[in-house]
Amino acid sequence: MLLFVLFVGVCGALEEGANCEVLGSPEFPLLSKEGDITIGGAFSIHSQISKPLLSFTNDPESLICSRIDFREFHFAQTMIFAIQEINNSSSLLPNISIGYKVYDSCGSTLPSMRAVMDLMNGQERTLDKTCSGQSSVHAIIGTSESSSTIAMLQISGVFQIPVISHFATCACLSDRKEYPSFFRTIPSDYYQSRAIAKLVKHFGWTWVGVVRSDNDYGNNGMETFITAARHEGVCVEYSQAISRTDSSWRVERVVRAIHSGSARVLVAFLAQGEMDILLEEALRQNLTGLQWVGTESWITAGHLAIQRYSGILTGSLGFAIRKTQITGLQEFLLKVNPSQNPHSDLLREFWEATFGCSFKSKLYVQKQCSGSERLEDKNNPFTDVSELRISNNVYKAVYAVAHAMHNMLGCGPNDEAVYQSCKSKDNLQIKEVVKHLQDVNFTLPSGERVIFDVNGDPAAIYELVNWQRNPVGGITFVAVGSYEASLPNGEQFVMNEPSTTWASESPKRPQSVCSESCLPGFRQAVIKGKPICCFSCIACGAGEISNSSNPAECSRCPLEYWSNGDHSQCVPKVIEFLSFGETMGALLTTLSLLGASSTLLVLCVFFRFHHTPLVKASNSELSFLLLFSLTLCFLCPLTFIGRPTEWSCMLRHTAFGTTFALCLSCILAKTLAVVIAFKAKSPANTIIQCSAPLQKMTVLSCTLLQVLVCVLWSLLVPPFPFKNTAYATERIILQCNLGSPIGFWAVLGYIGLLAMLCFILAFLARKVPDNFNEAKFITFSMLIFCAVWVTFIPAYVSSPGKFTVAVEIFAMLGSSFGLLICIFAPKCYILLLTPERNTKKHMMGRNK
Repeated sequence: MLLFVLFVGVCGALEEGANCEVLGSPEFPLLSKEGDITIGGAFSIHSQISKPLLSFTNDPESLICSRIDFREFHFAQTMIFAIQEINNSSSLLPNISIGYKVYDSCGSTLPSMRAVMDLMNGQERTLDKTCSGQSSVHAIIGTSESSSTIAMLQISGVFQIPVISHFATCACLSDRKEYPSFFRTIPSDYYQSRAIAKLVKHFGWTWVGVVRSDNDYGNNGMETFITAARHEGVCVEYSQAISRTDSSWRVERVVRAIHSGSARVLVAFLAQGEMDILLEEALRQNLTGLQWVGTESWITAGHLAIQRYSGILTGSLGFAIRKTQITGLQEFLLKVNPSQNPHSDLLREFWEATFGCSFKSKLYVQKQCSGSERLEDKNNPFTDVSELRISNNVYKAVYAVAHAMHNMLGCGPNDEAVYQSCKSKDNLQIKEVVKHLQDVNFTLPSGERVIFDVNGDPAAIYELVNWQRNPVGGITFVAVGSYEASLPNGEQFVMNEPSTTWASESPKRPQSVCSESCLPGFRQAVIKGKPICCFSCIACGAGEISNSSNPAECSRCPLEYWSNGDHSQCVPKVIEFLSFGETMGALLTTLSLLGASSTLLVLCVFFRFHHTPLVKASNSELSFLLLFSLTLCFLCPLTFIGRPTEWSCMLRHTAFGTTFALCLSCILAKTLAVVIAFKAKSPANTIIQCSAPLQKMTVLSCTLLQVLVCVLWSLLVPPFPFKNTAYATERIILQCNLGSPIGFWAVLGYIGLLAMLCFILAFLARKVPDNFNEAKFITFSMLIFCAVWVTFIPAYVSSPGKFTVAVEIFAMLGSSFGLLICIFAPKCYILLLTPERNTKKHMMGRNK
């Protein structure tokens, strides 16, 4: 029923001719001009705003904005200059005039929303009978803050009115689904945040503090930076937020947190308003010695580059938009005067703030404004055209709208064609402006190309700006590098470090790390409960190295390499083998040569006394052959000493098996002859002579059998040099691999068999007459021989590396010395010291 009453009431009102009325009182633009096409502008011309008290019983009071911002007023005048330049152009929108309406957003969301409403509705209180009319502007330039721009877009976006921002950098604005009619001529913070992360990483600043504006610009930008910094291995010690409306104690707490931090680098993602109040508190608390890293919002702000803040900000680094020159802008700005529009309160306020005078006649005013003051005599952010960065973005935004309208109206390239081909400008569809803005592609007179990507963003190209002192003591912004996001990774960031000034004008680059870098040879170990940038350094383990700073893990050396003393590099492992140069090798070589020399000496003695009964009774042929084989047994260890090669590995075991088999075969033949001689019942002389062929056959057959085993071993599975890395990790044991263990133990077993046969036969002949009891000496020598080689087996198996070879050599030398001493020492004693016993009678046992 209620809906029906309302419907009837509305219908009745329409029949009575009621019109669409604007609620509330519209505000008039601060600067305006009529035109065929109207571009709106929203700038933070005032930086301070007074919020009225809300009683919720009466209409709220109007917002009062104060303290004119020369920089923002400069932006507004740049927009007007660009429009005037286009209106004077014969090639761009000829015979079509562009008007403008400039509103003050006061750097806040509430005035921004009011401004966009006024831009859309105009100043008329009463419209047509319906509220579906066209917007009073065709595009809006602004604002300078991301939060204010978002607030505007929430209203203008419904009507698809294009908004082109010159300074709103929040990455969130690149969302085409959320903001389909938004464009900007400044790169997104998506790229700037990553550029800053690469910057701090480039200088090794892995421990930084961050402070941000508590709005969309600061919060979104800092979130992107922290994500990128984490990917670069940079840690954030603290993150503080600040707002221009914060109370003094909040600002004081933020500065105190920065002061107490250990990070020496401060990343400031701040708008100008927050930067101003932060610097004032930083001055009060004497916050110096920090390396500031800034964003495009303040890094080229001329009003901060003054002596008052130089102790804090000198040496600051940050990314800024590339500066350029706009021909004619300076002359235009210097012509701004209240006389241009005597009814403009803004122009009078600007003039009063610039010259410190007043147009009103008041008693307390010391200086009266005349209007004839010269702007040329003033140097402030309004008149300064040496850093045209953001101003160029405003300039590009206006030209982008003009080119979009030019294309939309179908204007031709020259005056005549234009006049004939331009479509009617009375029924322009706002939604068509967005479509043509997306497609603009033109070049400014400065040579800069203007184009938007699918998200309405321009190409991300930055200059790295450094705050340096000039010769007269002032602060200048010096480009010391660049960043271009479209280039391949690794080529995006270019830096000219030698020309950089650092914090506190120090010639040395500051360090900002949570933990000092680990030296080569150490690795990082994360400290529990701390960020990854805070770590302790632990020495690399054996066989591991680190040859760079702050490695997370040590690298293991290749198999044949080992870490050096400080674990900084891999060096070839020490190759270990029994060499002639070392003490053990020299000692064994000496013993080997001594044994061989002694054997040859005995051989000479036997040769000298070969006609005597003792030598004849000892079977001189076998004795000489035995002494020859013993000489070879003493020389055989020399093949085991030295660097193993393919031939030495084959020779040493073949020589070992053959020489010892020959030696034991001779002893076996001698023992066999003794047994036959004294066990036979026929005369001795006959038996000895008859046994000579048997002795030769015994020696030859026993030796050839061992030679056959050695030849088969060498041909089928020969020994070969082998690098043993399993036993000792820090060194390589170069040894001879047996090839076939069966072959080795067959050779050794055969020698053991011959030794046992010699021992048994010598034991059987132990009761021969005392004067010729050689069997006893052979028995004793075989006992020593067997004892040595039985002991050798466990020692050989358990000895490591080169000691395996040493044990084998000791066994050979020990058994050889045992045979030489036990068998030949008693005979040499008789031959040299008691020759009277060297007679046939004595040999026959008849001396009694």
